[in-house]
Amino acid sequence: MSETNTLKSVALNDVHIALGAKMVPFAGYSMPLQYSNLIQEHNAVRNSVGVFDVSHMGEFVISGDKAIDLLQWVTSNDVSKLENGKIQYSCLPNEQGGIVDDLLVYRINEKVYLLVVNASNMQKDWDWIKNHNKFGAEMLDISDQTSLLAVQGPNALKVVQKLTDVNLSEIPYYSFVYGKVAGIENVLISCTGYTGAGGFELYVQNQDIKKLWDAVFEAGKEFGIMPCGLGSRDTLRLEKGFCLYGNDIDDTTSPIEAGLGWITKFNKDFVNKAYHEKIKTEGPTKKLVGFEMIDKGIPRHDYLIKNEGGETIGRVTSGTQSPSLNKAIGLGYVAMNFNALDSEIFIDIRGKLLKAKIIKIPFL
Repeated sequence: MSETNTLKSVALNDVHIALGAKMVPFAGYSMPLQYSNLIQEHNAVRNSVGVFDVSHMGEFVISGDKAIDLLQWVTSNDVSKLENGKIQYSCLPNEQGGIVDDLLVYRINEKVYLLVVNASNMQKDWDWIKNHNKFGAEMLDISDQTSLLAVQGPNALKVVQKLTDVNLSEIPYYSFVYGKVAGIENVLISCTGYTGAGGFELYVQNQDIKKLWDAVFEAGKEFGIMPCGLGSRDTLRLEKGFCLYGNDIDDTTSPIEAGLGWITKFNKDFVNKAYHEKIKTEGPTKKLVGFEMIDKGIPRHDYLIKNEGGETIGRVTSGTQSPSLNKAIGLGYVAMNFNALDSEIFIDIRGKLLKAKIIKIPFL
């Protein structure tokens, strides 16, 4: 059986095809890479509003008296700090010092939490959490019944506000509410965003997603709303220095090395805590940094980073030509003695050492 035949489809698959989207295999799903033009889609989100169908993401409900005990053990952040209606960015540390996945933890109430995980890691995450569930917390995978739209950009609030009586301006960053949207009851409306352009995520049942999609695009006509694919999602997140699992973080990278010390809380116990505490105390040997190209060239995942003498000091994890900045930018791990701001580094692009400079992230 070919890979194409084994790919899963999101509920809006036919809509994307009808819109002329270039569909590609991604994390086991057939997903839209772009509809028209990556730069146009990128700029629509930065300057006005765009919509991503990210229904491939995984959603797990963890519930019961021991839900928080399980989550405190498997995640790096301190779940006890969450209040109802709040969201926390976190990761699942593994036993080798790396990261199983990064995720969002939604506190619905003290006994019910929603986890939103990366599509590529859905089964791996489920198995990992289940295998560490010595507490007897209840686990429910609702991924296949759940669809998700991310309406992103400075005009996202105006668009979605047309469709709901919920006062969206009162939803703080990393918070959520349930409300009626486009006549659909019980929509989870959250404010996190992976583009850094502002906006909302709307979680609905699969049977309601077409109605929601149509209503959002009707409401957004006056703002030039555009459907956006995985391509612009990647350039948008990279401009903001957001990590992508599989590129910038993975099973071999510590959250401390990745600059995610802020989601790694040592006031509680969690999987492999001692390892990360040691890295924090002694200091990591490598660090994730942002850089911009000085010489002309685009850095790509796994290109080697070298010093002036041609010695390898790290590798690129993400890179692109930034549509907003009109320059090539990237993220990569470098040895600690090369991580200072304004340090010159060299990216090995097809045998040529092209000059770059370490700069502060976010890039934009």
